[in-house]
Amino acid sequence: MGSALPESGLETLDRLLSMALANPTVVAAVVAAAIGVAAGLYALRRFTRPAGARFLESIAGLDEVAILLHPNPDPDAMATGMGVASLAEQVDTDAVIQYPGQIRHQENRAFRTVLDVDIERIDHVSDVAAEHVVLVDHNEPRGFAGADSVLPFAVVDHHPGEGAGEAFTDVRTDYGAASSVVGEYFDDLGAEPVSPAKHESEVDADYTVPSRVATGLLYGILTDTNRLTSGCSAADFAAAGYVYPGIDEDQLDRIANPEVSTEVLELKARAIAGRDVRGPFAVSDIGRISNVDAVPQAADELVQLEGVTAVVVLGERNGTIHFSGRSRDDRVHMGETLDAALSTLREASAGGHARMGGGQLSLREGVIETVAGETVARDDLRERLFEVMEGDV
Repeated sequence: MGSALPESGLETLDRLLSMALANPTVVAAVVAAAIGVAAGLYALRRFTRPAGARFLESIAGLDEVAILLHPNPDPDAMATGMGVASLAEQVDTDAVIQYPGQIRHQENRAFRTVLDVDIERIDHVSDVAAEHVVLVDHNEPRGFAGADSVLPFAVVDHHPGEGAGEAFTDVRTDYGAASSVVGEYFDDLGAEPVSPAKHESEVDADYTVPSRVATGLLYGILTDTNRLTSGCSAADFAAAGYVYPGIDEDQLDRIANPEVSTEVLELKARAIAGRDVRGPFAVSDIGRISNVDAVPQAADELVQLEGVTAVVVLGERNGTIHFSGRSRDDRVHMGETLDAALSTLREASAGGHARMGGGQLSLREGVIETVAGETVARDDLRERLFEVMEGDV
């Protein structure tokens, strides 16, 4: 007796189709499983791609973005803004860099001038240049009227905080500078740093790091990590090395060595002479000042004193006390220290990261008040700063 002939392909398909029609539940399960597998593969591909590629994809479809810096921006904030603006422009998205407050420190002013940073000052939420806002070097809008109504589209930062972007969030608290994060974005995309002797149009690459952007990013990394000596990670060194071929050494020197006014030198001397040192911690109240830039510069000087590992300097201008802190002590997270010290006071705000932080306190008719309406003496404020640094609060 001969064997049965093998079933043809068409007969097999017809038989499977008949079985499927007789079992719709099986069909639904197979379709659902197929959709699940496809979705899983898409998600895996999407979220395992480098952050730089994902960030670029998030802004590539937008007509314009407003890149918002934190109040009184420093080189790291401005450099990060420059980098994000450059990435946006390379995918035909218009970008406007904006900031609240002022750019006062001579180093910050030199950074802006030497690198020709195109940046706009804002006072009110209505000044924000675009519907889609990218926050850089901070993760919660602040420093201008209506800031709490801004819903960021994207956030790129290295400070602790709960802020997030609607479409993209990248907060890396283990990085010493936000400039390192953006430098890594360029590296993720295979962008080529452009030598100062060339224009980016002369480079055969899909993406580039223009020389002024590379110079800015390197300087941003250096300032926020104290020249790569504190609060930095391997990623900061890697980002600095990556952008190095594009830096302009002359521009770096002009930013790093601006002229220092006599007033700033005198205020530094006052801070050193009037310091209150207790163990490894120091607080210096330099009283009334006309140049707010002197406060962080005095903090930079004080933390270098032998035996001092954490300092807070404060000075008053136009009814506002300005605080600046520096720490090279693993026990003192300066951003959290200042936040804790000012948290119970009315019209006060503070923040920062482990090695440096800042804050402001508005006086009410010359008086410091708690949120409960109680008066606080200036000496009590100094005591509280010491208590927080010592871990007693």
